[in-house]
Amino acid sequence: MWLITFNHAGIRWFDIKGKFVIVTVIGVYLEAMALPSISAKWKRQECKGVDGIRPFLQSTRHRWCEFEKLARVTMKKRLTGIRYSEKVVEYCEEIMKASGKYTRSEAKAIDQFLMVFKNQDFPPGSSIIFAICPKGSLTIAFSKEERVPKTGKAVIKNKLLGEAVLESMIGKNGVSPATRKSLAERLSKLMNKKDPYNEANVNVATKN
Repeated sequence: MWLITFNHAGIRWFDIKGKFVIVTVIGVYLEAMALPSISAKWKRQECKGVDGIRPFLQSTRHRWCEFEKLARVTMKKRLTGIRYSEKVVEYCEEIMKASGKYTRSEAKAIDQFLMVFKNQDFPPGSSIIFAICPKGSLTIAFSKEERVPKTGKAVIKNKLLGEAVLESMIGKNGVSPATRKSLAERLSKLMNKKDPYNEANVNVATKN
């Protein structure tokens, strides 16, 4: 089951010729079982508001890696697969190289990522779904409707790339501060409940 933040997801926008243009809407789903793992540390913090959870997300990043995450990018403006993937790769390469763990394996994974998107086109309303598995795989799926596909378009077996994709969205320098803020607000409310896991299960999305 998933802890859902899509119902108040963040946006990514650009200033195009002086106009505020929303390009994508980004939603992040966290496996609800992750909450017991990170809630103990949250309750020890002095600051329990939204401002406190932003550095908290970074400090518990290693624990996030133990659980499955899902991100959904929904198009508001038409984008080609090449344009989208090249921009994502730009961020991901920077993140992976900064970690000091960028090797030939990561370079190969980047090439695979670009190939998955090469012949794709994303009209408004279509979505890209990323499932990041703790065992080290990144599953990519495409959808023309609201439902999440049961099968992915491709699976890339590289843990660092999967985490970098998520980091590029909600990390310190991620493309969507609004998504990070949304996630922070949702987690802040849950962490201050007596039983955050059961509270999360009141509003979840299933995998099908």
